[in-house]
Amino acid sequence: MGRKSSIDKLEPAVRLHIERRLRENRLTLDELIADLQERFPAEQKPSRSAIGRYKVSFDEMAKRLREQQAMASLLVEELGENPDDRAGALMVQSITTLTTHAAMGAQVDEETTVDDVRKLARAAKDVLQARKVSREERSAIEREARERLLEEQKAALAAMPIKSGVTEETKQAIRAALGIT
Repeated sequence: MGRKSSIDKLEPAVRLHIERRLRENRLTLDELIADLQERFPAEQKPSRSAIGRYKVSFDEMAKRLREQQAMASLLVEELGENPDDRAGALMVQSITTLTTHAAMGAQVDEETTVDDVRKLARAAKDVLQARKVSREERSAIEREARERLLEEQKAALAAMPIKSGVTEETKQAIRAALGIT
């Protein structure tokens, strides 16, 4: 195992600034060093070669993350979900996290495979599907309860005697207010 990068040893603010500039990918190494000297004049700065090595590993990590995100989207589409809706987006994020852990675990041990992630993705889909069914059942129950209440109110209005001072126009106004047709 190699030694720790000199960039990892920097103050967190300096390291975060370097990483942000690397994500932006607009500066050359020399421009990045000049930017660091301007932004953090009193702080220790890494060498050009250290930044170059760090950029290579940073770019490789970003590439792997993009690949994992793409793989997660493909898995979600394969499972029949839309990766752009809320549940699909949650599923994409979950699968991305799983693939990241699987990829990191594969570097340590060879037991975690993409097939394991696929199985976990299917399990996640089943959970989301169960939540969707549960939500639909709750909506159906609410709809039924509302319809029953409206029928009871309609019956109560029909049974209300006119002699108590309630005219047919008043009953019609009450029906309109309650949404009873």
